[in-house]
Amino acid sequence: MTKTKRGISSVLAAALLCSLCACSGGNSSSSKAESGRPAESSAAEVTTAEAPTEAKSGVDELLDGMSTEEKVGQMFYVCWPDANALSRIENYHPGGFVLFGVDFADKDADEIKSTIAAYQSASKIPMLIGVDEEGGTVVRVSDNPNLRDSAFMSPKDTYLSGGWEAVEAAESEKADLLLSLGVNVNNAPVADVTGNTESFMYDRSFSSDPETVSDYIRRTVAICKQKKLGTVLKHFPGYGDNTDTHEDMAYDAKPYEDFQNFDFVPFKAGIDSGADAVMVAHNIVASIDENMPASLSAEAHRVLRDELGFDGVIMTDELSMAAISNYTGDEAAAVTAIKCGNDLLCCSNVEAQYPAVLAAVQNGEISEEQIDASVRRILLWKQKLGLI
Repeated sequence: MTKTKRGISSVLAAALLCSLCACSGGNSSSSKAESGRPAESSAAEVTTAEAPTEAKSGVDELLDGMSTEEKVGQMFYVCWPDANALSRIENYHPGGFVLFGVDFADKDADEIKSTIAAYQSASKIPMLIGVDEEGGTVVRVSDNPNLRDSAFMSPKDTYLSGGWEAVEAAESEKADLLLSLGVNVNNAPVADVTGNTESFMYDRSFSSDPETVSDYIRRTVAICKQKKLGTVLKHFPGYGDNTDTHEDMAYDAKPYEDFQNFDFVPFKAGIDSGADAVMVAHNIVASIDENMPASLSAEAHRVLRDELGFDGVIMTDELSMAAISNYTGDEAAAVTAIKCGNDLLCCSNVEAQYPAVLAAVQNGEISEEQIDASVRRILLWKQKLGLI
């Protein structure tokens, strides 16, 4: 279900304005009672949640030696590095880059490896280098004939062609290809569940059955863990049958119990299997927070941390998508995203968003304690991947 732009615009604009003062869970007591949900903890508990306690001394030592500017930079996962990549590394200290098809088009493997190596050499702390290589309609690497004879099929079509053996073989080959180029994170697998052929996510969803999607998620995460390729479950709380948030806001009115029994199931399977990160969608999920998109909702992050037990890196979907950009500026979105519990911001306007977040830390709007907890999670992820 999708509201009109005008209908959501005024609500979201007002909510974002309020969030500059305090990041709210956004649910009224009546809506909580109707959904049968337990009482929540405060938003502050979400934003100051500590990183996993198994932090190695090397990570803590590295964190202690970082400036505030460097810590803030680690929280940016910058899209479209382009010709300004090296200056962006110098000026903003990003935690990582997200590469797209244009970064691979017409290049051979040696050219790509050389470019990525230059990024890593320029960065004081090794970077996450991510791509969206789901297979099917979302491929950034394998559609380059210099890198693979043909693009990876979607996991769903791969299963239909050869069962689980084919799926595992494809995921293993995918991981090997990315790692061979210097890519250390695949922004996948897709944990969304839908059987609606009209849904934006239909071609990317593995199945309409949450248990089948969970099986796919477990197998994929296990393969990537073994190879040390980072994994990102997406798009929490579950994209479902919603419309494309690249184009406008999507509004999901399903009851909370449907998320518990359906959408959350593959995410929980991935979390229990050791997935590194979870990407949060820009959908407004009324049963969680009727005013704010999940990516900017403290309550959505509390659910992910407290109810699903996730202690890894939480990241936003790309903040320039129309679902966000139509209703608020880049600076406000970035500050709100961190205040509400994101560790990593997937962004394409670091030039505006980094100074805004840095200023919010320096003036006390965002606490150093919260920044330290997020950066520690990011550094622990890099350590798991063998980067540090």
